[in-house]
Amino acid sequence: MKEECFPLESYPEIASFIDCDSPSYASVSSNKSPFSPQDSQSQSCHSDHQQSSDNTYGSPISGMSSVDDGHDLKHKLRELENSLLGSDDFDIVDSYGNCMETSLHGASPSAKYDWDLIAENIPKLDLKEVLLLCAQAVSDGDIPTARGWMDNVLAKMVSVAGDPIQRLSAYLLEGLRAKLESSGSLIYKALKCEQPTSKELLSYMHVLYQICPYFKFAYISANAVISEAMANESRIHIIDFQIAQGTQWLLLIQALANRPGGPPFIRITGVDDSQSLHARGGGLQIVGERISDYARSCGVPFEFHNTAMSGCEVQRENLEIRPGEALAVNFPYFLHHMPDESVSIENHRDRLLRLVKSLSPKVVTLVEQESNTNTSPFFHRFVETMDYYTAMFESIDVACAKDDKKRISTEQNCVARDIVNMIACEGVERVERHEVFGKWRMRFSMAGFRQCSLSSSVMHSVQNLLKDYNQNYRLEHKDGALYLGWMKRAMATSSAWRCN
Repeated sequence: MKEECFPLESYPEIASFIDCDSPSYASVSSNKSPFSPQDSQSQSCHSDHQQSSDNTYGSPISGMSSVDDGHDLKHKLRELENSLLGSDDFDIVDSYGNCMETSLHGASPSAKYDWDLIAENIPKLDLKEVLLLCAQAVSDGDIPTARGWMDNVLAKMVSVAGDPIQRLSAYLLEGLRAKLESSGSLIYKALKCEQPTSKELLSYMHVLYQICPYFKFAYISANAVISEAMANESRIHIIDFQIAQGTQWLLLIQALANRPGGPPFIRITGVDDSQSLHARGGGLQIVGERISDYARSCGVPFEFHNTAMSGCEVQRENLEIRPGEALAVNFPYFLHHMPDESVSIENHRDRLLRLVKSLSPKVVTLVEQESNTNTSPFFHRFVETMDYYTAMFESIDVACAKDDKKRISTEQNCVARDIVNMIACEGVERVERHEVFGKWRMRFSMAGFRQCSLSSSVMHSVQNLLKDYNQNYRLEHKDGALYLGWMKRAMATSSAWRCN
């Protein structure tokens, strides 16, 4: 198959944008970004929809919450389809019940579409509904119709410098193209054709860190939990499974430096990944030196242990557990990258939890995106991805000017590849596999953990953080966890766990 590169800059900016509901969300994009395909039609979608009810937020802006029953969506799609076809010949029906999996019945509608006429009426079309029709065609394997929507309509509606939905749609379209054009490693090559330098990528990640509270939400909530759990400990060992630049631990060291009776001895084991290594421009020794220098300046005794391997490779002997040290384990936006039972018989997601349980940690902190894309069939996953990342792009929008070049580069390099991975890839090559809190709670319970209640001081720490951000961010204490949301959409949860 021909290897193609789909530069996002090729999408034209047009003067007349559609009048659609501007969605609004915020996503904690991980600093990883891998890719791939196969087909997920055999995967269960019924259990996923049931679990998605844990997300009680629904976006009034997107009009397509992942917890909707699908009737409004069906109605809108039917209206759009009929208006484009000029008849009722091709109803869109719900063939997967609550999973919102739909299919077009009858002969291929592509032959009946007058693409020139549709293109002339682009200002009257709702971009989200067109995306859904295109995604449905991809799901049905109707390649002519899918290409018709992509080439004749969507390419003229999206823009990486437009409104939030237009920017997001550029990347959703990229994912749909990749789903049709490539498979496996070809997707990696297509999306890495303009890999930024380590300095550039680090700069883009810093922009995202500053303009949105999602990383800081993870760091501050987890640090507050760890500080409380270790209040009386003189020797602390922290295993961080997503250490990145190590910024989180500078904040904790600063907090523990002034502890009554003197600071504790702190040892940090950092687990690494190749994307973080690329962003840093070097290995974990850079992180260790940075944290060590800071701890020394604060008068805190400190030691760093380098575990340069992926979470799938980590075994007990790699973690250097020592007697006499109180152990804390940190999972910040990490576990959703671990393949589970739907991907591999190794099921590293649950294996890693059982491994951590065997270490008898005093506390485990978990922060994850509140989204449901792990085992969902393609169309349902597309809807959920569009809903979630609409919120993300709108939350970014309030902090940056529309034509801000740094913002555009940040979205392209820190977010777009995650989106394409979720849409275009299947099997082991789809690493963006988010689950809602209800599913994480079940996994942790089955691994032998019990949930810890979060104190008012943890809530207060995050509330103080949000004072520096837009008023549309929301914080809720529910189900024993903290939910961070944008408008009415839950974006991330933070929780704490102990061994039974």
